[in-house]
Amino acid sequence: MTMPDLEHALDALAGRVSSLREARTAYPTDLAPTLDAALAELDTAAELLAEAREALRKAPKRAASKKDGTQRELKLLRQVFRAFPVPVIVLDGGGMVRRINPETSRVLGSPDGYLVGRSFPLLVDVSRRAAFRSHLNSVLQTGQPSAFETRLAHQGRTHTVQLALTRVTMPGEPQQMVAAVALPTEVQLPEPGGRRPEQSDGALLLAASRRQDLLARIGALLLDEEALLRPVALPRTTRLLAAEWADWVIADLVRDGLPRRSVVVAPKNHPLGDLVRLVESADPAGSQVVMQVLERGSGVVHEMVDDESLLGFAADGPLLTAMGAGSMLSVPIGQSDGVLTLVRTHDRQPFSLADLGVLQDVGMQLGLAVRAQSSFQSRSRAADALSASVAPRNLPDVPGYEASAVYHPGASVGAEFYDVFPVAGGWGFALGGAAGKGEEAASVSAMVRGGLRVLSTWESHPDLVIRKVNQALVAQGTGMFVMAVAGFVKGRKIQLSSAGHHPAALLQPDGNVRFAAGGGVPLGISPEAETGVQELTVSVGETLVLYSEGLISSRNDSGEPYGEERLADVLGRCAGQSPATVVKAVEADRHAFSGGQVWDEIVVLALKGV
Repeated sequence: MTMPDLEHALDALAGRVSSLREARTAYPTDLAPTLDAALAELDTAAELLAEAREALRKAPKRAASKKDGTQRELKLLRQVFRAFPVPVIVLDGGGMVRRINPETSRVLGSPDGYLVGRSFPLLVDVSRRAAFRSHLNSVLQTGQPSAFETRLAHQGRTHTVQLALTRVTMPGEPQQMVAAVALPTEVQLPEPGGRRPEQSDGALLLAASRRQDLLARIGALLLDEEALLRPVALPRTTRLLAAEWADWVIADLVRDGLPRRSVVVAPKNHPLGDLVRLVESADPAGSQVVMQVLERGSGVVHEMVDDESLLGFAADGPLLTAMGAGSMLSVPIGQSDGVLTLVRTHDRQPFSLADLGVLQDVGMQLGLAVRAQSSFQSRSRAADALSASVAPRNLPDVPGYEASAVYHPGASVGAEFYDVFPVAGGWGFALGGAAGKGEEAASVSAMVRGGLRVLSTWESHPDLVIRKVNQALVAQGTGMFVMAVAGFVKGRKIQLSSAGHHPAALLQPDGNVRFAAGGGVPLGISPEAETGVQELTVSVGETLVLYSEGLISSRNDSGEPYGEERLADVLGRCAGQSPATVVKAVEADRHAFSGGQVWDEIVVLALKGV
């Protein structure tokens, strides 16, 4: 067949194929005749290819230049290939796309040359991939053509096609190739030369707007206070991404130097299926893409998944195969704190470089949130430990007395403490606080509390204990001073030693309130302690009340301090009540006075003679 004859035949074939398209549109319910005719035209196309190949083989070569003859052959073949009016894809033995004609790009909606170098089986419907590979192998081995119906999915479009495979020998290629001719049978093809919808200015603007909206929503989600108090940042983020951006979302966090699978969000149609459990149980350390992202510290996007082993394997094969993956994107979480992986199936728009950019920002924000939450929890545990070190969990039973206490932490880690403990021949108690706030002040208070408790097991009087603790505090050189009061309970007698602390209040059964002497100089100022020493008798029905600086210095909206006079009024109204009632009444009155605001710790300790 001469070149003009071939061109004429191709033009005629193109006209007939166009007529078949029009028939398919005009009679959508009566496809059988159109399909039969389409298959006949497919046979005609195969014959034209065979005749063109034979013409190339028999074409005379100029003796003067073998190179010129080869170039003419290649030029003729390219012209035929590009002019062919149906999609034609040239595959190597492994199913990799080596050539596509313009009609293939138009039908599948991809840029010219986009599919070259990618795995063609990934375009084939998952249920038919195994069959396609068998057909491909058979054609390569036997040389006999093969045809079957399947679905192709790409760029969010799905096409039902009649796929014909023919073995061909390509000039300059050492191995046999396969030409795949795809004749769509159930799609309305876009008009030739029409602009793809996803390339329109409006679509691009909408996509950019969605990415900005995602960043704003992720930021608001991660800045929520609950994201610090509870470990909700990771599951919330993955759920948001799964709802709008992917079919599968997987988060792997690094623990003890290795990635651990932390969250898997699956499509809604299999929330608790076996496939979900397979993905959850897979070791991310065996995932090529996870380890690559961790090693490089940068994200990757696979617009078409051409290696289905990237995410690792399950018992039945690659995970991505089971998931129906068509496109995949992986980004670091923070600074190599983990990897966030998103997977879309074949029937969805593939991920793009623009998606990779916005998801890298999401991963960075998520990493900061996870680290902030971890740091907050560590500090919270430290604060709880410090609080436990300055206040007992439970008050012991003191013979002859009923005891109760209330402790309210302040706006920050504070320094007030109280304690009740056994001493030789009786019981002891202590209350006080370092001047200052924060972890250092709390640690000094904990040290003083521990010193008072330990030294009280050897000393016979609380004043001796106070003085020795003062010496130790001065020797430590903390630069802080501590107001404290310590007492020994021996029968109805209570020995007190005050180091700059507020005086204890004694509530009598008739409602009268008397204050102890108090006084002295706070601990840690001078090696020679100056203390106020006093001995009280607490009879049955009387209640000894000790309280912190935070209670007395609480202020109302007008800036007025709570003060000891108001305290005496509240105590007077509690005559004859239990210690628990007394401390609750003081707490409620202070709360009402200051409008519920608590800046410093509030400590109230009550001992009632019974």
